[in-house]
Amino acid sequence: MPVDVVNLARKLSLLQEQWSPRVVAEMNDYQFKIVKLEGEFIWHDHKETDETFVVLKGELAIELRDRTVTLSEGELFVVPKGVEHRPRAAKECHVLLIEPRGVVNTGDAGGPRTAPNDVWI
Repeated sequence: MPVDVVNLARKLSLLQEQWSPRVVAEMNDYQFKIVKLEGEFIWHDHKETDETFVVLKGELAIELRDRTVTLSEGELFVVPKGVEHRPRAAKECHVLLIEPRGVVNTGDAGGPRTAPNDVWI
């Protein structure tokens, strides 16, 4: 099976929508997804899995019920499974998400911000 280099900056340049993660690679049953974020997301959790946020560009705040974690470029944070969180970015932020295949971006919360799942770019 041929292996290709994934250029994250090039993939991000193809991404037009915000809050709509796109898969760029897989490792075992985990997916690496890029997403552009701006504004405030919804409160949600992922009951069965942790979720990793890696900030590639900009600044991201992840609100938890008891505190807010602020990430700058080059920093990452793992939201433990079952922990309610709400990402927000004052200005457009580019993020790499790492999570198992099949995870829905809004968890069980649903709503208009639910993105199609397992879409590759």
